Amino acid sequence: MLWLMRRCRGALIVCLLGLSGPAVADAVTVFAAASLKTALDDAVARWSAQTGTDVRLSFAGSSVLARQIAQGAPADLFISANRGWMRYLAEQGAIDLPTQRDLVGNTLVLVGPAGAPPVDLSDPGAIPARLGDGRLAMALVSAVPAGIYGKAALEHLNLWDPVAHRLAETDNVRAALALVALGAAPLGVVYATDAAAEPRVSVAAVFPDDSHPPITYPAAATPRAGAQARTLLDYLGGAEAAAIFTRHGFRGGA
Repeated sequence: MLWLMRRCRGALIVCLLGLSGPAVADAVTVFAAASLKTALDDAVARWSAQTGTDVRLSFAGSSVLARQIAQGAPADLFISANRGWMRYLAEQGAIDLPTQRDLVGNTLVLVGPAGAPPVDLSDPGAIPARLGDGRLAMALVSAVPAGIYGKAALEHLNLWDPVAHRLAETDNVRAALALVALGAAPLGVVYATDAAAEPRVSVAAVFPDDSHPPITYPAAATPRAGAQARTLLDYLGGAEAAAIFTRHGFRGGA
């Protein structure tokens, strides 16, 4: 009996020593605009390798993510594809305002199947002619940043009315890209970085910067964010991450 008590006491000491050892870093949860996926996967993998911290990435349309955070979804960082949805969360006290910063910018493009000829945006009939019986793939024009930018650009160029009733709207910009890549839509409005990440499409036209509001990706920590999440946010706003974003076709950065 005595030997059993000693053995159990030894096991308890080993267990307590283990508990007092180095703690495993808490995972960081990031909610990010779908158009960031390729570049953010790359940047976060680099940071995780350096720090040993796990990062959970959730990609969707900024509108969907912002609403989820507002309803209590456990995000540590939010990266939006426009300032509007960041402002929406700020008004509800769902982000830590002093941490907010603009990370990168982007360019809006019209894409078609790989190898498709260019489209003349100065010709009001060019897009309808290319669509034929098909539809123009766009993220939701009333909610998703890429769709909002796209509608603004088409209206500015007097191209909206001919296509307004011929849209294939999607929950996020990557879904719009997929419709063109899969041949389900002849044309789509996406970001330049999306087009660069998908070899099955090519850029048919580039929308002028002055045809839509500036495409900016603001990022911020939420009130629940811990030290590691804030360290990741600092990294994403730094020079190493900026180089990664630039390599993937984003504009600006630290």
